[in-house]
Amino acid sequence: MNPLKYILEKEFKQIFRDPAIIRVIFILPIIQLIILPMAADYEIKNINISIVDRDHSTTSNRLIHKITSSNYFKLVDYSGDFNQAMTGIDNDKADLIIELPRGFEADLYARKEAKLFLAVNAINGVKANLGATYLRTIIQNYNNDFRIALLTPGRFNELPVIETTSSNWYNPRMNYKFFMVPGILVLLITMIGLNLSAINIVREKEIGTIEQINVTPIKKFHFILGKLIPFWILGLIVITIGLFIAWLFYGIIPLGAYFTIYVFAAVYLLVILGMGLLISTYAENQQQAMLISFFLLMIFVLMGGLYTNIDSMPEWAQWVTKFNPVAYFIEVMRRVVLKGSGLSDIKQPLLIMLIFAIVINYWAVISYRKRS
Repeated sequence: MNPLKYILEKEFKQIFRDPAIIRVIFILPIIQLIILPMAADYEIKNINISIVDRDHSTTSNRLIHKITSSNYFKLVDYSGDFNQAMTGIDNDKADLIIELPRGFEADLYARKEAKLFLAVNAINGVKANLGATYLRTIIQNYNNDFRIALLTPGRFNELPVIETTSSNWYNPRMNYKFFMVPGILVLLITMIGLNLSAINIVREKEIGTIEQINVTPIKKFHFILGKLIPFWILGLIVITIGLFIAWLFYGIIPLGAYFTIYVFAAVYLLVILGMGLLISTYAENQQQAMLISFFLLMIFVLMGGLYTNIDSMPEWAQWVTKFNPVAYFIEVMRRVVLKGSGLSDIKQPLLIMLIFAIVINYWAVISYRKRS
């Protein structure tokens, strides 16, 4: 009997005999892919704002109405006392305070300028930064409308005006799900592939079956390959399910070919599964394997470009991401799904993945010590 065939039969029987593995491979990714993109929203809404209005004029009321009528802010306090508003920030009930001083309207008409005070709760840096940006944009738009209203009809506007028009390529409506879903699918495949393959060989050590395999004439290459192929096939099935969920729930249909995604995914799975098997050859028990794989996953996720822009990272961190396979797959998925890239467009990351796959799997083979 072919040694590789024997290992494959054993692995498939072991996988489908354990219902917990089936749930982890098939059911959990479906649930996560449905829920996570709905929760992972880059657009900040319901920013709690306190307004201190010391002017109580028609102009200040119009500005307040413009702020509160937007979809971004939620008015939690309206008063004339700044200290009361600061109490809201101290108690984490407010994210921003805007204070309109006395004489706000009079200064606008008489001096053509007025000052506002903005206080930001910066405990949540992302929410604070975006909230302040939204508020400044609303105030700037109100300022432009106010200046236009002051112009005498028919009079030539001597102030230079720059008008900007923009178009969003590849994602015209800036739908965050279109670039979040492909990235989340990559992370799910990575977590499943790395964790399951990391505990594979070490599980054989714990239950004692590894000794039975070691006394057989099975070569190390056949053993590692037999451990890798079943999860490689299951990984491609999970990708298929994920792409179906993306189409069914979010209407995401790649502009590029599915073939391009599967070619890169096939090589990518060899890297991730080989990495898991490499961990498994060194770990003494499943707890060690899980801790090591969790450590790697944290680095892969946080430095993969899904939640943070790689170009905004420090230079040393950008060099680290060059050895992060997740970063390459997220980039490729977005380029194929949104831009319609083909194999010729992704040949560089594909070549890098091939090199990673060869090095890591060769390392896994030579690190597995077969003891008789």
